[in-house]
Amino acid sequence: MNYLFHILIMICIYGILALSLNLLVGYSGLLSLAHAAFYGIGAYTATLLMMKLGFNFLPALLCGVVAAGISGLLIAYPSLRLKDDYFVLASLGFQLIAFSILYNWIGLTRGPYGIPGIPRPTIFGFKVDSLPLYLILCAVIFSLVFLFIRLLCESPFGRALKAVREDELAAEALGKDVPNLKIWAFVIGGGLAAVSGVIYASYVTYIDPTSFTLDESIFIIAIVLIGGSGNLKGPLVGAVFMITLPEVLRFLGLPSTIAPNVRQMIYGALLVFLMRYRPQGLAGEYKLE
Repeated sequence: MNYLFHILIMICIYGILALSLNLLVGYSGLLSLAHAAFYGIGAYTATLLMMKLGFNFLPALLCGVVAAGISGLLIAYPSLRLKDDYFVLASLGFQLIAFSILYNWIGLTRGPYGIPGIPRPTIFGFKVDSLPLYLILCAVIFSLVFLFIRLLCESPFGRALKAVREDELAAEALGKDVPNLKIWAFVIGGGLAAVSGVIYASYVTYIDPTSFTLDESIFIIAIVLIGGSGNLKGPLVGAVFMITLPEVLRFLGLPSTIAPNVRQMIYGALLVFLMRYRPQGLAGEYKLE
C-alpha cells in the first residue's frame, strides 16, 4: 500500500509541474527548458528557510513560490524579446545557470553534498509524518493548484493568452499587451512549479542539485507533449502516463542495468510517434509547431 501511496504522491507533484508548464507551452505557445530551475528554486528556498530560520511549512511554501516567481520575472523580461528558437536557447541558459549556482554555491546549498534532514510539514500544529497523511496533503495542494489554474485559464487573462498563442499580431491589433501577458504567464508558471519543489523536498527529506537538471526539464516537457497541452486534461494524462510507465516496466523483469535505457527509448519513440501522427498529444488540443 505504501508503494501505491508513493506513486500517487509523485503523480500529484508532477501533475502540478505539468499544469504549470502548460501555461507556457499550451496557453502561451512558449517552449521553455527552464522549468526544473523553478522547481529547484522552490525546493531550496523553502528548505533553507525551514532549516536555517525555523520557518513553518506554509510560510516557507509561500516564500518558495515568491522566489521562483521573481526568478521567472528576471528571466522572462529580457528573454521574451527573443522569438522561437532563440527564446528556447535563452531558457536553456537560465536552466544551466540555476543548476550551476545550486551545484557550486556550497556555502549556501551544500552543492553536490545535498541537504539532508529536511523536516516534515507541520500545519497548524499537526505534523504530517506518514505516507497516507502526506498523500492527503499533496492531494489538497494539487486540488487548490488545479482550481487556481482552471479559474485562470477560463478568465479573460487565459483567453488573452490563447489569442496570443494563435496570432500575436491579431492580439496586438485588438489592444492586448502581448509582452506583459507572456511575462505574467512565465511568472505564474514558475511560481506554481515551485509548489512542486517544496512538496518534493519535504517528502523525500533530502535534495541535491541533480534533481533539478536539464534532464528534469526535458522530462517535464515530455509529460506535457505526450499528454497534450492547451487544456487541463492533457498534462494530467501525461503525468499519470509518464509516472506509471516506469513502474509497469518493472514487472517485465528487465535487468536493472538496461531498464533505464529502455525507458528512455520508449519516451523517445512516443515523442516521435506523437509529433508525427498526433502532435496535440494523447488528450491535448494545441499542436506545438
